Amino acid sequence: MPVAVAETPQRSNPDHEEYQYLDLIRRIISTGQSRPDRTGTGTVSLFAPPSLRFSLLDNTLPLLTTKRVFTRGVIEELLWFVSGCTDGQVLADKGVNIWEGNGSREYLDKVGLGRRRVGDLGPVYGFQWRHFGAEYGTCEDDYKGKGVDQLARVVDTIKNNPTDRRIVLSAWNPKDLGIMALPPCHMFCQFYVTLPSTPESKPQLSCLMYQRSCDLGLGVPFNIASYALLTHMIAHLTGCEAKEFILQMGDAHVYKDHVEPLAVQLEREPREFPKLVWKRTREEIEASGGVDGFRYDDFGVEGYKPMGKIEMKMSKA
Repeated sequence: MPVAVAETPQRSNPDHEEYQYLDLIRRIISTGQSRPDRTGTGTVSLFAPPSLRFSLLDNTLPLLTTKRVFTRGVIEELLWFVSGCTDGQVLADKGVNIWEGNGSREYLDKVGLGRRRVGDLGPVYGFQWRHFGAEYGTCEDDYKGKGVDQLARVVDTIKNNPTDRRIVLSAWNPKDLGIMALPPCHMFCQFYVTLPSTPESKPQLSCLMYQRSCDLGLGVPFNIASYALLTHMIAHLTGCEAKEFILQMGDAHVYKDHVEPLAVQLEREPREFPKLVWKRTREEIEASGGVDGFRYDDFGVEGYKPMGKIEMKMSKA
């Protein structure tokens, strides 16, 4: 049954976009349905709440401020997706352990993927982005030139046919779901180019992402930052200005063991979002490989002043 939460605190900046996220958490906890889930933890859930919309103008990066978001992890995982890599050990070696549970020996055996080596996650996000339709072997195979490179097509279409209504990037491939360590939660996104209104202005790039399963406590802050950053990356590469990131959720839920720590977060007042600063020009990134040329040192985040970390346990199947 719904759980009582504290009254909404007084807001000195009521128009801050982070309140969309905080208000949704409050609504889920107060009115959502109690449901079992595959992890055994239990959730409180709502289906298809209103979209969350975040402005990316003026190089804004919507890193939530009422708790610290693991920014280095967001960047490294996104670059891992972009590279097409499916080896969780590559991230773990960089101190980013967010896929460690799903690539462990115990987990792979449990989901019927026992012949895979530890860390081999199967054809997850990056494989679908860069090699959709290719036959998956192992995370160590060379897939160059195999399958459909959706991400390269997105970049090319934005450059050459910006009003196309099919600028879509999909991670959901029914054929491959059974051999993925974890089916994609953030399933697909669509890009939209707003044409310049004056000869001096740039086209503006927006992204709408649909997420089927949305862990409000841990996953969603990460996902907001990741797709906002992806939009900034593609805008930078295509000569656009990043305009907006929109998140549409399916099953939006709060794990029951996150209710108490989230109550602490709900009492906090958001601070100003930080700015993304590019350390290399578009031409320099193009010269080093285009969409494959981004590296961690390209990203600078200025003015990020979040409140303290809030501990929440990650539920695992």
